[in-house]
Amino acid sequence: KMSRLKRWGKELVVLVLLVAVVSLGMDWLRSPQAPSDWSSTPLQTLTGETVSLQAMSQDKPLLIYFWATWCAVCKFTSPSVNQLVQEGENVMTVALRSGDGPQVEHWLRKKGYQMPVINDATGQLSAQWQVSVTPTLVVLYRGKMVQHTSGWTSYWGMKARLWLAAF
Repeated sequence: KMSRLKRWGKELVVLVLLVAVVSLGMDWLRSPQAPSDWSSTPLQTLTGETVSLQAMSQDKPLLIYFWATWCAVCKFTSPSVNQLVQEGENVMTVALRSGDGPQVEHWLRKKGYQMPVINDATGQLSAQWQVSVTPTLVVLYRGKMVQHTSGWTSYWGMKARLWLAAF
């Protein structure tokens, strides 16, 4: 009986390592890249506010969340991002090819989200950042991209990324 438990334990460790390697490999392959002129590019939110990602990331890490209304995985990630915003975390979101401003605002209202949103209706901004998968999370700190990941990420995973980025 004990040898069976040991075998299962070893198989579980191998499986966890395999998943970790595949996940890190996929992140590396799909890694976004900050455009060369991103720090001097002012961006407009749905509320009309002009923001600078460079300035927003100076004092504390900034989580940038690239998402879409049509993205199935975003349905599981967006509530956590919205919660981070409500808790006062430093977050900016980018709605990728999700319609015009009023359509995105309507979708946000329907979901009850109050996230700051830059509408990337044509996908131009996301293309500049080489974001090819939604959701994609990028963490900037002091004007540098310090972390990124694609796909589902938990609330605690995002909190940990913001916390770790400061070190």
